[in-house]
Formats: sequence, C-alpha cells, structure tokens
Amino acid sequence: MGDLNVSKLKTKKDRANYIHHILNDIKALDLMIERGMFEEGPLRIGAEQEFCLVNENFLPESKSIEVLKVIDDPHFTTEISNYNLEINLDVFELKNDCFSKLHHQLDDLLEKAKKAAAKKGINLVLTGILPSLSVNNVGEQNMTDIERYSLLNEAIKSHRKQSFNIHIKGVDELNLLHDSVMLEGCNTSFQMHLQLNPKDFVDNYNWAQAIAGPILSICTNSPVLFGKELWKETRIALFTQSVDTRANSYLLNEKQSRVSFGSKWQTGTVTDIFKDNISRFRSFITTGFTKDSVDMINNNETPKLSALGLHNGTVYPWNRVCYGTINGKPNLRIENRYIPSGPTTTDEIANMMFWVGVMLGKPKKYNNIHTLWDFKDVKTNFFNAARYGMATQFYWNGSFISSHKLILNVLLPMAYKGLYSAGITPKDTEYYLKVIKDRVEGTNGSEWIIRNYRQLQKTYRPFEAIQVLTANMYK
Repeated sequence: MGDLNVSKLKTKKDRANYIHHILNDIKALDLMIERGMFEEGPLRIGAEQEFCLVNENFLPESKSIEVLKVIDDPHFTTEISNYNLEINLDVFELKNDCFSKLHHQLDDLLEKAKKAAAKKGINLVLTGILPSLSVNNVGEQNMTDIERYSLLNEAIKSHRKQSFNIHIKGVDELNLLHDSVMLEGCNTSFQMHLQLNPKDFVDNYNWAQAIAGPILSICTNSPVLFGKELWKETRIALFTQSVDTRANSYLLNEKQSRVSFGSKWQTGTVTDIFKDNISRFRSFITTGFTKDSVDMINNNETPKLSALGLHNGTVYPWNRVCYGTINGKPNLRIENRYIPSGPTTTDEIANMMFWVGVMLGKPKKYNNIHTLWDFKDVKTNFFNAARYGMATQFYWNGSFISSHKLILNVLLPMAYKGLYSAGITPKDTEYYLKVIKDRVEGTNGSEWIIRNYRQLQKTYRPFEAIQVLTANMYK
C-alpha cells in the first residue's frame, strides 16, 4: 500500500471501478497459474525491519519524518506512528551465505540510521513493543503526517462507528477504550519473506500455519504494554484488536478480524486464498488504475495486480500470501508477520533462519497436513505460544509436548536439514541456529524483559523502572 497514492472509496462509480479491477486481477492470476508463468526458481528471501526512535530519556521521540530526511536512503520508509521507521531490505537468492549477507546489510543500514538519528539526539531500539510507551503516545497527534495513514484511520473508524475496545489479560490486565487505530503503531516487527514454488504453494502455506505456534514461542519479545505484564507476545492480541473493523454488535456477521490467524486450512489454488479475503473483507480505499491485467498477459506483459495488492495491504493474516515481480517474472511468497523486532539483529536473523529451515525441511509425512491435523489445534498452539512463550505445551502430531522438547528434538533438526538442502553454508547454519538452541536452554527476549522489569521495580518507581529497562535494552 505504501507504493500507491490512495484515496477513500466514496462513490458507487469508484467502487464499481475498483471491483472491476480486482476481479480482473483474480482472473489474471488464474491465467498466470494456468500458463505456468510463475517463477519456480531460484527461491529468494527478504525482510522488513521496523524500529523505534527514543530520546535521551529513552521515551518515544516523534521525529520519524525529520530522521528519514537526514537518512536519505530509499531502503527506509515511514510507519503509522511518528516514532517508528521501517527498513525494506534487498532480496537475496536463497543459497550459500545469503543470511549473513542480509545480516550485514541490515547492520549497515541500522548504523546509517543510528548516525542520522544521533544528529537529532535520538537513539534506535529494536523491540516488539517499546516498554516506555504511554497512553499519551498513541493519540492521533502521533500519527505520521502522510495521507494514506489518515485515510486508513478514517475508513476503519467509519466502518466501526464506535471506539476500539482493547482488552488483554495476562499477569496484569489492560482494558481501555480508544478512538483511533494508533494502538497498532505500538507494534514493531521483523517481517520475513520466503518465495515458494507455485505448484505446492498452498500445501506449504498450510505448513507455515502448522509451525507458527512453535516458531513464535521461542521468538517472543513483547511482554509489557503501558507498564503492564500481558502476553509474552502482546503484539498478537494488540494488533488484532487495534484495527478491528467489526463493531461489537456485529461480531457474528464477520467472524474474522482483519488481523487473524485464519479459521480453516487452505485448499485449491493460491487464487482461492485471495478470493477468500476479498469476499470476507470490504475494501475502503482505492487508487488510480491505468492498465487492464488480463490485456497485459495477452500482450506478453507481466501485470502488477495493483487492485489485488491494494486490498491485500489492508488485510493482515499472520502468514500473508504476497504476489510480486522480479526481473519481469511473477512470483509468490509468504510474508511471516508474527515475529517481533529485536532484541538484536543476530536474534532476528536466527529467527528467520529457524523459520526458513523448518519451512524447507518439512518431512514428507506432513504433506497434505490439512487432511491429518485439526486446524483448531494449530490455531490453539499459536495463541498459546503468544500467551505463554517458551512455557507453552503444544499439541503436536496427536500428543502434547513442551516447547523445549519440540524445538530441540524435532524442529531444530528439521531446520538444519532444510537449510543444508537449500545449500546454505554450514558456518551460517550452525552459528545462527545455535542462538535458537541457547534460548531454549537459557532465556528469550520476553523472559529477559519480565525478569528485569520485576527486579527493577524493587528499587525504582514503575515509570522509572520502565526507562531503566528500555535503556538497558538499548545497551
């Protein structure tokens, strides 16, 4: 959506034109699948890094546009909150030392941002939810001054016709009414992209759903919001509620939130996944469409599927299907959206390698997993992982197993196999997957934050403890 000049859908003519183009894009997608136009190889990876800006007191600093101007690099872009920025990393072929190359680029770009921010007296923090955020930081005055954010906010608010009721219960409880989508801006993630072969894409998408809970459990890093201990990965609950277009009295009419894990296994082709989203979620923004996607295919051109992409940008499944083009060839990828930012870039690349390795190392016995496992077990695993992190008991392959045993005995060997099969260097594989193993045997981001926050409160008042905690996270 960030690539497009968007406007609100206002008139019947606007809506009719938009629907025409989105249906045309679906038809074009089907045609490309039928004609074998999609790229089957080489496979590629990519990532998006979101990060927070803080002042010398480690409180959020609302100067993203100013910092962006100083950075002056097209890899960087804005987020909805004016104390966050995002890096769009380059695409790398999935081979050899691609992960350490991605890591090197990420560090270089963050160093560039760090130097630019320092000129404004600002520091950068990588974390899923900045602990030092307060309710004062999530008003509309903290929205980045770019039209597409205000349009999205207005559209979702007009669709709901009531305030956002945020209720998250963990060790503590958060219960508040809020008047905008700005709570979404509390979340910062490390979004990971994996290109997959179109022929078995849907089956691999289902596998991505099946492993989401166990992968998340070891990566949690967002346990505190507004000084309250909530879920180990509070982002999962917060994002779901903060952009929910369902009014409370209509929850039964539209069963899924725009942010969701899904309600069933996917079957059919990748087109059916897009169709399901289009039928389930109304569009409320549009852009100027200039070319007919089907005509472009018939003229041997590759369409951008702009209408489909625009709609896809307003629906937020934790595993999102994305269409793209590289060197004029269309491709399909999964965007993993549930992994938080931080604590370090090494942690993030380790998370990515673990996920990619398990995706590629899937044993044949898990083919057609939609016929073997109940989707509700997989969904339960995901939300339990978000609540309890490494303490989760998973229902896996017909029996309960601790996260520790599942990761050490089942998933890490699977990840090694998957990465080696893709030709990833043993040096990188062993270095980054050891980070995952060390977490299982030690601690992860959310556990570190909680243990230190509780300890600091014995010496400091709560708001001071939060600032000291954030300062040490930065260090």
